[in-house]
Amino acid sequence: MVKKLMYMFLIVFSISSISYSQDYILKLTSPAFKYGGKIPKKYTCDGEDISPPLKWSNVPKDTESFVLICDDPDAPMGTWVHWVYYNIPKNIRSLPESIVPVENPYIGGTQGINDFKQIGYGGPCPPMGTHRYFFRIYALDDMLDLPAGLTKQQVLKKVEDHILAKGILMGIYSR
Repeated sequence: MVKKLMYMFLIVFSISSISYSQDYILKLTSPAFKYGGKIPKKYTCDGEDISPPLKWSNVPKDTESFVLICDDPDAPMGTWVHWVYYNIPKNIRSLPESIVPVENPYIGGTQGINDFKQIGYGGPCPPMGTHRYFFRIYALDDMLDLPAGLTKQQVLKKVEDHILAKGILMGIYSR
């Protein structure tokens, strides 16, 4: 029995280590700020409140689309969602700054509802202290063609069985 359990543990450990292999981690960066760095005022409610430029690489070959989510886990009332962007075509590897807050931006993809109850990006606007803002990119094995206006929770529920790889970029901002 013990031998069987150890064998099962080894199999599970081997499979789980494959899913976290460096080959399956997207690299998400921005020319505007480095990981852990301060998000420039331009991309916040204190500035122009436009989305920052983003780039990603190390994309799995079977990728059919991407999802991008930005949120703030340090918000006083719980995690605050700043951006929900999905159905991003597989050939896109970067976003310019200032993606227009419309359901279907010219570059492609579909934008959802943030916690400001608006379509598109809503920049950092912490009431006090320094907050962390996590930009998360997901590579999916399918183009799910989801309708505009979905929330973060709705999108993540729809894509959970289609994620090939993830990447994270975290920036900070304080007022």
